Amino acid sequence: MRNFETKIQELKTSVLTEVSRLTWEDRIQTGILDIPEKIIPGPAASLRCCIYKERAIINSRVKLAMGGDKANPCVVEVLPIACDECPVTEITVGDSCRGCLATRCVHACPKDAISIVNHRAQIDHEKCVSCGRCVNACQYSAIVKTQRPCEKGCPAGAISMGQDKKASIDINKCISCGNCVYQCPFGAIQDKSWIMDAIQMLRGSEHWGYKTYAVLAPSIAGQFAPAKYGQVVAGLKALGFSGVAEVALGADMVADRESDELAEKGILTSSCCPGFVGYVKKKYPQLDKYISHTPSPMVMIGLYLKEKEPDAKVIFIGPCVAKKKEFQLGRTMNAIDCVLTYEELYALFESKDIDLTKLEEAPLDEASPFGRNFARSGGVTQAVAQVMKEKGVDFDLKPVPCSGIGECDVALLKLKLGKLEGNFIEGMACDGGCVQGAGCLVRSPRNRMDVEKHAKQADGRTILQAVAASQGEQPEQEAAPKAEANPAPKAPAKPETAPAK
Repeated sequence: MRNFETKIQELKTSVLTEVSRLTWEDRIQTGILDIPEKIIPGPAASLRCCIYKERAIINSRVKLAMGGDKANPCVVEVLPIACDECPVTEITVGDSCRGCLATRCVHACPKDAISIVNHRAQIDHEKCVSCGRCVNACQYSAIVKTQRPCEKGCPAGAISMGQDKKASIDINKCISCGNCVYQCPFGAIQDKSWIMDAIQMLRGSEHWGYKTYAVLAPSIAGQFAPAKYGQVVAGLKALGFSGVAEVALGADMVADRESDELAEKGILTSSCCPGFVGYVKKKYPQLDKYISHTPSPMVMIGLYLKEKEPDAKVIFIGPCVAKKKEFQLGRTMNAIDCVLTYEELYALFESKDIDLTKLEEAPLDEASPFGRNFARSGGVTQAVAQVMKEKGVDFDLKPVPCSGIGECDVALLKLKLGKLEGNFIEGMACDGGCVQGAGCLVRSPRNRMDVEKHAKQADGRTILQAVAASQGEQPEQEAAPKAEANPAPKAPAKPETAPAK
């Protein structure tokens, strides 16, 4: 087993692997109760107070690995039994309190929650509303505000402390970015998995004769090191996938269409990141009209595959938790049947005892370098600028690339107030872009470099050449290079009306 970044990731992957193995063997009903004891053999506890609590938490993880609470629309859920270790008071007085005469903290508090006892500030947490005014008022920085990691890590402000003192997710604010999953140091929040559905699709293709395609996000570069990209492709075929396609090719298609839309409308926000799109819709609904009507790269490649094989199943594999929400939405037009993260793909390989490093590489080179660079912040902007250049479009592009919801919020607020100095907002919910998605096996600054290296290894084609090759055509300016493997099916005509967001 690989060296995981955290013990939480190791446990999560172990659960996913065991659930997958039982599903492949059609023993999930009879073997599910054995999973907690297999992962936590005991007899001594190593993570919690006792092995019984550890096993109970594993049991909760098993439920999420099997799809979680069907009545809960969130793609991330809180594991109440695991959420019991964080302090519940946010505002505290530290040792540096001097009991000064000014007592600015006392005067700043709007709820009279602070008093001076034995020459030290003291907070009545029954009155405190955690407004933070005392924190700003203290000249010694003796009063600090400590948020729970999940609350602090949620860029949409969707997580709060419930009446039971456990984390609670507000579905009206949640954008399904999954950052809380990564930030919680106790693994008390986890994304639901559709890994069983994916396995059933693969098994069903053998019996019912339909094809099952895997579509790989470009951020996969380096995620399964030391295995190479071509070995991951070969591993997917060993799992039973009929074919593999690059989502980066869908990104080329998006850049082609989105550039036309931007030139026509004059101002636009990107539609590639479902976390960003969800944030716009929930916090700035009045800006919904600016969201590009061009589907995301995931949807574009799915639509093109299903144009060729209407009965095919298409499974997206990427770093994004929010994609698990996107594929269920009507605007995706059933282009995608299931979404898996890199963590879940690793579990699939483990469940079938597939050693990627021993496989012969399978070639997959369909997209342009610009399509592959969609995975990092700034990549969408570069692709749109490039395709305008290739088409000879005379448009004064003024991009506003935004890395993380914090930067997105600033740009959206300026757009709302009519003060945005730009005409194209590239919104990425994760800092750095998809290369730092919550579903990554590895989150590192190196991820961006791996993707850029992966982009340089593309076959030197332009965006229009990649799109033309996918349609079985030749671009006017020069012949497109011959596709080496897994060509995307011919594109259908563009719909007269773009799908509503």
